[in-house]
Amino acid sequence: MRKLSFFVLVAGLLLSTGLVAGERIDPTKATIEENSAVLWYDVRLLGVEGQGWSDTKAKFDRLPAKAEGVVRDAVWGLSHHSAGMAIRFKTDATTIHARWALTSSGLDMPHMPATGVSGLDLYVKTEAGSWRWLANGRPTTFPENQVTLAESIPAGDREYMLYLPLYNGVTSVAIGVDKSSYIERLPRPANIKPILFYGTSITQGGCASRPGMVHTAILGRRLDRPVINLGFSGNGKMEQEVADLLSELNVAVYVIDCLPNMNAEEVAARTYPLVQTLRKAHPTTPILLVEDRSYSDSFLIESKRQRNVSSREAFRVAYDRLVAEGVSHLAYLEGEHMLGDDGEATVDSSHPTDLGFMRMADAFEPLLTKLLADSTAEQ
Repeated sequence: MRKLSFFVLVAGLLLSTGLVAGERIDPTKATIEENSAVLWYDVRLLGVEGQGWSDTKAKFDRLPAKAEGVVRDAVWGLSHHSAGMAIRFKTDATTIHARWALTSSGLDMPHMPATGVSGLDLYVKTEAGSWRWLANGRPTTFPENQVTLAESIPAGDREYMLYLPLYNGVTSVAIGVDKSSYIERLPRPANIKPILFYGTSITQGGCASRPGMVHTAILGRRLDRPVINLGFSGNGKMEQEVADLLSELNVAVYVIDCLPNMNAEEVAARTYPLVQTLRKAHPTTPILLVEDRSYSDSFLIESKRQRNVSSREAFRVAYDRLVAEGVSHLAYLEGEHMLGDDGEATVDSSHPTDLGFMRMADAFEPLLTKLLADSTAEQ
């Protein structure tokens, strides 16, 4: 068979093809290389979870094309990162491969490994119904990478979830299975809405070792919900133009976690209008306001402690005002002990390690569980 380029578009990739849950992807829509038994399926055939808008400028952008020139350039640039996006699929393959092409040659950062910045992360659902980590795709070159994610998998049908890079963008991603194996898309039921997280570098995933270890992904697995990650490193500032975009999305819960990027004056000025914008568009959708985590060195560094204290005080004032004015379905999560009290949960006093993200997920989970239950009860 003639060698086909992975990066050439195959016909029928648009989600408007009408594929439904449980439908196996037609192998003729895959690509195959000469003298190979591996069929490569563009992940868009399977559906990309965690993308709030379909009308994007690039295939894996987090904001719609119309946001260009409306949001600040820094936010627009970060929106090209694929943080939070995942592909759910089912296969009987005993070996699973992956190919992906990155947009930036910066594979890692001084305090965050390449596996989290630019890598892939594969989870499998166990017979008991829980998600377990299986493998990661380690990026070593730019722009293209190809790896065998897992092999010698026992025969059988299994569900998988593949997370995309947190601090890099992708122009293409494909999953490879043997031509004797099937691959099937697993879209969510129409009534399962995503949880939307709007925040900072921490929300985006800094500094998780793998894309599946950021707290937003952990919570998505625990709560069995799709997640939209709108964390913008250094630029989660509750700006009105971003609030307007958020209000367009029909989600299960809005989680607002921007304090690490804002001073007290900005918090005081922007919290109230952000919530009002969301509430006007969605009168009953729960909104969770999250305080900033404590800097791990704030027990000793007074300026760090005061930064936490002042922003939280302004945040609480805005929350109390909203509640007093009758804004309903509004919740508040304190940040003082979110990362624990032993100082072991960050890489730089600010950004969580995997331990820190697990602790954050533990702190978020009870409130989100309640908000989701209350939201479902009202439907």
